[in-house]
Amino acid sequence: MALSPKVSVKEDITLIVLQDCPPELNFVADVFQKIGQLGVDVDMISLAPSQGSNTSVSFTIADADLDKILSFTSELRDKVRVKAIVSSGNCKISVYDPNMVNAPGLAAQVFAAAASVDCDIRLITTSEVDISLLVTAADAPETVKALKSKFSA
Repeated sequence: MALSPKVSVKEDITLIVLQDCPPELNFVADVFQKIGQLGVDVDMISLAPSQGSNTSVSFTIADADLDKILSFTSELRDKVRVKAIVSSGNCKISVYDPNMVNAPGLAAQVFAAAASVDCDIRLITTSEVDISLLVTAADAPETVKALKSKFSA
């Protein structure tokens, strides 16, 4: 079956990277429970493999919710010595096709299109039917153009 992925963009996204986190899943669960209690929707999530006694967790939120998160990340720094790196003003570009499930090489095509415009990718998440790239707002227009050009046959 031929693929014709749809490319969509969501603007005003903040990336938060929590470094030097305890590697226990209970810690990660507690972090996201507290974020939920703050009324903040989390979108892209990536958990790095443990490196010794630490790991890192990356996730995205809407720029508008950043003020709700900052006191929480300060609390993590003070209580658990977790370092938070915050980058606002990003865009999430999603490439979606319900027929992606058994389409080897599609990720390579997405990455090649982004690379062709020297896109600064901050985070990548995937599912069986979606590849999402978090990119700087400055790189978003050219990256979207490259992806749409790649997949409009």
